[in-house]
Amino acid sequence: MQSSHAASRLSASFSDPNLIASAGLVPVVRLAERCALPSLIRRHVDLGVSTGANPAGKAMSLVAGMCVGADSIEDVNVLRTGGTHRLFGGIYAPSTLGSFLRTFTHGHVRQLQAAARRFTANLIAHAGLIPPGEPIVYLDVDSKIKQVYGPAKQGASFGYTKVRGLHFQIVTASTPSSRPVVIATRLRKGSAGSGKGADSLVAEAIRALREAGVTAMILVRADSAFFSAKLVKAIRAAGACYSITVANTKPVRAAIAAIPDTAWKPIKYRNAVWDQDEGAWISEAEIAEIPYTAFASKKAALHAGGRLIVRRVRRLNPATMPDGQGELFAAYRHHAFHTTNPLVIDQAEPTHRQHAVIEQVFADLEHGPLAHLPSGKFNANAAWLVLAGIAHNLTRAAATLAGRFHAKATGATVRATLINIPARIASGARRLQLHLPEHWPWAGGFLTLWARTGHRPITS
Repeated sequence: MQSSHAASRLSASFSDPNLIASAGLVPVVRLAERCALPSLIRRHVDLGVSTGANPAGKAMSLVAGMCVGADSIEDVNVLRTGGTHRLFGGIYAPSTLGSFLRTFTHGHVRQLQAAARRFTANLIAHAGLIPPGEPIVYLDVDSKIKQVYGPAKQGASFGYTKVRGLHFQIVTASTPSSRPVVIATRLRKGSAGSGKGADSLVAEAIRALREAGVTAMILVRADSAFFSAKLVKAIRAAGACYSITVANTKPVRAAIAAIPDTAWKPIKYRNAVWDQDEGAWISEAEIAEIPYTAFASKKAALHAGGRLIVRRVRRLNPATMPDGQGELFAAYRHHAFHTTNPLVIDQAEPTHRQHAVIEQVFADLEHGPLAHLPSGKFNANAAWLVLAGIAHNLTRAAATLAGRFHAKATGATVRATLINIPARIASGARRLQLHLPEHWPWAGGFLTLWARTGHRPITS
C-alpha cells in the first residue's frame, strides 16, 4: 500500500454536516430502545435534583458513547459531530454528563443497577445471549484493581497489587456455546479484599438469572480468593452449584495426601500425547478426587460437603517446594478446587479451568469504557461501571444478532467492523438514507443486525 497522490495535491477540511462516524450506532440504539433501557431507567432512577433531570436521556448518551469506544466523559463528545444529530435526539454535552454522574449517591447507583439487571434480562430474551435449552449456565465471579493516578480520587488506595486503584467485582454468565455477559457489578475501595461482599453480589446475580427466565443448572466458578463460608452458603441457599479453587492449607494438604496412588489418572493437558496402545493420554498432569467437607472448623450450619478435585503436575524444580511439606508435595504441584458440580471428574476439572473466560470480559472492558474510571467522585465511578456493563451487554447482543462471526468476536472487533462504520446521510421523500462504504467486508453482519432491529432494508 502506498500514497496515490502527492501531498501537495491533497487537502482536507472538517466541513461536511452529513457524515457520521458510527452508522452501526443506529441499530444498536434501536436495540436498546426495543429492550426498554430508556423506560427502565426512567422507572427506577430518580436523582431528585436538576442535574439529574432526564436520567434516561443522559444514561443513553453515555452508553452510546461507550459503544463507539468512549473511555472518558469527554470522549462522548464524538456523538455531537457531523450529522449524528440528524439521526438521534437528546445528545448531551460532556459537561452535562459529568454533572449528572457526580449527582449519584450509593442509593442512586443501586437504582441504576436495578434497571441494568432488568435490561440484561430483556437482552437475554431478545437476542438469545443465553441460548435456551442449554443444560448449564456458568456464573463466574472475579475482581480487578483498576489503577488510578491521583490521591484525591475518592476510594483510591493500595491493595494486593501494590498500586493505587479502585477495586471492582464483576459477575458474568456464559454457556458452552455463548460468550460471557455482565450480570452484576460492584465498585469498592482499592484496599478491599477480592472476595469481600461476594456472597451478596453472587446471590443477586443468581436471582437476576432466574428472573430472566434461566431454568438451567447454575454453576458458580471462582478462584481461591472467593472461597469463603459466606459465599458457599449463599450459593447453596440460592439453589446453585459451585466450583471454587481452594488454597493449599493444612486440611487440604491432608486430604490430598489421603488420595491413594491408584486414584490418579492422566488428563489431556499441555504437551499431552495420546497413547494408542494404552488408550489414554500420556500427560504431565493427573487428576483425582476425594470427598471433602469444607469449613469443618466452623459451626455446623456452615459445613459444606462436596468433592475435592485435585490436579497435580510434576514439579520441575523441587527446590521451589515450600518448607514443611512432605515428599508427595516435593514431587508434584497440586491445584485443588471444591465443588458440588454433578459432572464426572473428567468433565468437572476442565469445566472449572474454563473460569478464565471471565478474563475476556475484563479485556473487553479495559479496551473500552474501563480504560479509565473518569471521575474524582466514588459514586460517579460506580455509576460509570454499571453503564460500562450495560454497554458491554448491548454490544454483545448486537453482535449476536449480527451473526456467527460477530457473536464470537471481541468487543474491539465488533466496534471496528459493526458499529464504527462511516456513512453519509442523504434525504429524500421525507426519509433518511445512509450511504455506507462500498465493499465493506462485514456488510452481511451489519445488514442482518439492521433488519433484526426493525429497520427498512438497505437499498444499493
